[in-house]
Amino acid sequence: MTNPSRLDADKQYSYADYLLWQFKERVELIRGRIFKMSPAPSTTHQKVSRQLSLQLFAFFDKKKSCEAFSAPFDVRLPIGNTRKDDETFTVVQPDLCVICDLDKLDEKGCLGAPDLIIEILSPGNSKREMREKFEVYEESGVQEYWLVNPSDKTVLIYVLNDDREFVGLQPLTEDQIARSRTFPELEIRLNEVFTK
Repeated sequence: MTNPSRLDADKQYSYADYLLWQFKERVELIRGRIFKMSPAPSTTHQKVSRQLSLQLFAFFDKKKSCEAFSAPFDVRLPIGNTRKDDETFTVVQPDLCVICDLDKLDEKGCLGAPDLIIEILSPGNSKREMREKFEVYEESGVQEYWLVNPSDKTVLIYVLNDDREFVGLQPLTEDQIARSRTFPELEIRLNEVFTK
């Protein structure tokens, strides 16, 4: 199958199906439904991603217990504790993610919730990141979720509380430093992210 529009929109697909597809464009699977990803990211998106990556990778390269990855990198979010690909119905490719439980890593990517996910919004996918992915990241137990908006030069940080619900922190602007709650020593200088 090489064309996602030929798939049955009413069918629920699994990661096992996803592995069989040979699409030219990148897709994600959210709760069994296929979503085409936006066309190639804009220059602004790529610059923001590069600057975030430089700071994030520099920090985690010194940590032996966690690894950082950038897209394209499959994150499979199974329902419950399943470890079977045919029972995994959500496969996303976050712009950046950090995994500290290294047993979740395999040659296909990550099976289970990363500790930190960073998504950079694009005009074509903002609604999906803010609704669909927010919900699956919360349900799957992602500890911290950052939404980076290049057009507004803002960052929204959500942290999972004891009730397994995301709580939003104060929005950050380009003249501030983004500090992680999950990794207290991680500080991202937003003036470098948004102005380079």
